[in-house]
Amino acid sequence: KVNSVNARVMGRIDRLYFKSEGDYVAKGAHIYDLYSEELNNAKQEYIAALEQRQLMDNAIIDFNRLLQSARTKLSLWGMSEGQINALAKSKKAGILTAFYSTDAGYITELPVMEGQYVAEGGMVMKLAGLSTLWAEAQVYASQLAAIENNSTVVVEFPDLPGTQVTGKIGFANPEIATGSRLNLVRVTVPNAKQQLRPGMPAYIKLRGTAVNTLTLPSRAVLRSGDMSIAWVQTGENRYAMRMVKTGVESNGRIEITNGLK
Repeated sequence: KVNSVNARVMGRIDRLYFKSEGDYVAKGAHIYDLYSEELNNAKQEYIAALEQRQLMDNAIIDFNRLLQSARTKLSLWGMSEGQINALAKSKKAGILTAFYSTDAGYITELPVMEGQYVAEGGMVMKLAGLSTLWAEAQVYASQLAAIENNSTVVVEFPDLPGTQVTGKIGFANPEIATGSRLNLVRVTVPNAKQQLRPGMPAYIKLRGTAVNTLTLPSRAVLRSGDMSIAWVQTGENRYAMRMVKTGVESNGRIEITNGLK
């Protein structure tokens, strides 16, 4: 899961508390301080409305409505309820506003630097949460018949010997990639211990139903585009070409479903 941390109001990044891609950001962590004239003016408007309400309790003007409007503006521009309540109590508006992360994850993009201005909605950083990952595998089109969504598979990782994770197939691409016989299968993998990282190699093992069938060594079948060909010895030094249809391929052997007996 990737979350984008965007600026809620235009301003200048005065300080970044995380400065490198790959850094882990906890939920609620202080991530940057922003100087924003618009936000500072909104703070002053809120303080002024508070003071005017205290001085003019019997006024015709509905200061409660003004206060609610001012609070809503501060909230929309990224201040938390706690920050707004602290501002109401102190009635002192600092020139910098602290912003905190609403999600946890590792920084995958950090396009801003200290001193740089960001527009409203501009990206400050991207966070990738690693509690759940995807493992992607390429499979032959002939293997898709044996794969069903939500099938349980075992995922192993060469970089973590002895580590096995049980996952479920969440997606099997129905479209064969142009110029190949390969399809993409995606497995949802839990990562509760945070051991796994994006980019790690993985092996996906799916146990299908055992059948008695004709197989050949994979290298004995010549494949070109949509055609599969096997050569059969018909006599001494005599061979004939056979068009064959193939099925599941595994462990260096390929199933022949039609064309040979």
